[in-house]
Amino acid sequence: MATHIAERVNALRDYLQRNGLSAFIFPSTDPHQGEYVPEHWQTRKWISGFDGSAGTAVVTLSDAALWTDSRYFIAAAQQLEGTPFTLMKDGLPETPSITTWLTDQIENGKLKIEKEAEGCDLNLQSSIFNNNTVGVDGEVFTPAEIEELRSALGKAGILLRTDLDPAEELWTDRPPIPKNKVEIQPLEFAGESAESKIERVRQALCEQNADSILISQLDEIAWLLNMRGSDVHCNPVFVSYVLLTQDEVTLFIDSEKLDDSVKDYLKRIGVRVKPYGEIQTLSISPLKGEDKAQKASPLRGGLVGSLKSVKNPAEIAGFRRAMIRDGVAMVKFLRWLKPAVEAGKETELSIDRKLTALRAEQDLYRGLSFDTIAAYGPHGAIVHYEATPESDVVLEPKGLLLLDSGAQYQDGTTDITRTIALGPLTDEERLDYTLVLKGHIRLALTRFPDGISGTQIDALARYAMWQHGINYGHGTGHGVGSYLCVHEGPHQIRHTWKPAPLHAGMTVTNEPGIYRQGKHGVRIENTMLIIDGGETEFGRFLRLEPLTLCPIDLTPVLWDMMTPEEIAYLEAYHKKVYDALSPLLNKEDSQWLKVQCVAMPSQHI
Repeated sequence: MATHIAERVNALRDYLQRNGLSAFIFPSTDPHQGEYVPEHWQTRKWISGFDGSAGTAVVTLSDAALWTDSRYFIAAAQQLEGTPFTLMKDGLPETPSITTWLTDQIENGKLKIEKEAEGCDLNLQSSIFNNNTVGVDGEVFTPAEIEELRSALGKAGILLRTDLDPAEELWTDRPPIPKNKVEIQPLEFAGESAESKIERVRQALCEQNADSILISQLDEIAWLLNMRGSDVHCNPVFVSYVLLTQDEVTLFIDSEKLDDSVKDYLKRIGVRVKPYGEIQTLSISPLKGEDKAQKASPLRGGLVGSLKSVKNPAEIAGFRRAMIRDGVAMVKFLRWLKPAVEAGKETELSIDRKLTALRAEQDLYRGLSFDTIAAYGPHGAIVHYEATPESDVVLEPKGLLLLDSGAQYQDGTTDITRTIALGPLTDEERLDYTLVLKGHIRLALTRFPDGISGTQIDALARYAMWQHGINYGHGTGHGVGSYLCVHEGPHQIRHTWKPAPLHAGMTVTNEPGIYRQGKHGVRIENTMLIIDGGETEFGRFLRLEPLTLCPIDLTPVLWDMMTPEEIAYLEAYHKKVYDALSPLLNKEDSQWLKVQCVAMPSQHI
């Protein structure tokens, strides 16, 4: 593999010389800024060989480097070994930013390669010392990212070119843009017609003094038009753009993705169809009228996303149904798990397959909502660990298993994490588990004003662990789509500032965690629904209702650390789980669940 990467880098350097470039930047994104990137746009993986979900590769005429975060330091080091790429550990104080590194490489248009230039042919040396232009594929960057990059490079006299895609020429077996068929999401699940959503977006545009909006995020398009697809891994969306004006709606999509029923549907709701590629030639007319143009201002972020994030009654009902079916699958899995581990031979990958099979038995199952994280022991400390045949380990009847998983059902999307004691635990494992559980419950119990940011309640999930000098680096919660992306914004619960307000009808996860490198990881996650919490003289308040239905493992809990209020919450939650799931289980599964949910923690006090 390293040999192929070296050949690709050499071919790219020839391309750079021919196009007057001194470097090229390959991000991990596509034109639609999705979490999962279709293979066609996985150019960073193609040029570097690194297959993690996050990272940026940069190639100059003499050097190459790849930036990624701490989740992938180990994997990236292994995958880049023997290639021209140097690993840049993003987030460490000693690691330069991409623009700083490039500025250091290119000084007044000259690469700093005194040593590298020795032995180079005259043509290469000439290119090295005359080029001061960095290239990117402008389609896969946001306008804000382009401006930030152009500004940072410009301070060093470096130009930015955005109209090239070297992979188009050099990646000879490049996968095509996906062209899978799309389908209509029934109104019984969508809860609102596409025509109604379109009118709400138009009204929102008017409120922001705008005439039109170009929608590029695929989940927003799927939500707006009540359509779903299978172009993107784990996300039921389809590659397309939508241009919405006060008079027209145009869907840019390859027509072969549309069967006759979908074409008729689009015609019926007043949506024109144009080829996907025509978006490149799109020209939007300026606003009409001098006064209107003067009043117009840039759209505030998340216009469609903000509408989508508040779920309607049909979507909420769908979530509840999906969570019940998902809970049934989880209970069957958890009952099976410990005896299977004690019998031997079960691994991280094998239990992933088992849980997926149990979910696939449920009605309206449409696949996973993200790749399962089945992380045993030290692997649990790797926040986004995904087992591979090389990393897969046998589970033993001791220690902790962190299991983060979810499914796509046509009426809802699920996301749940349970950390499970497979046998005897250390005192440290029990302490960490208890602190995470306390954080999870404290956030779940909070009552907060309507419209505040998730950042303002994030500390509640961290308070107990902070008192022990412990913290975690990831966010505490994210929105969840309605048979859409499992990670949905614009709202979040996290320690860094995210101004998007919280409102009733939004979904949000509650998932604090503790991770000890080389030892274990703990995370407990439920998907929550933000509901009305009553009104006082100080305004409207909100609270959180758990949608996820699955018992929380109580065996690791240090009960003397738990407050009566926290224990009462566990009792109420487990009663809700048992009442909802037990009628749908066979006698053995129901009895197992009763032991988990009815023999409550109060007996330990």
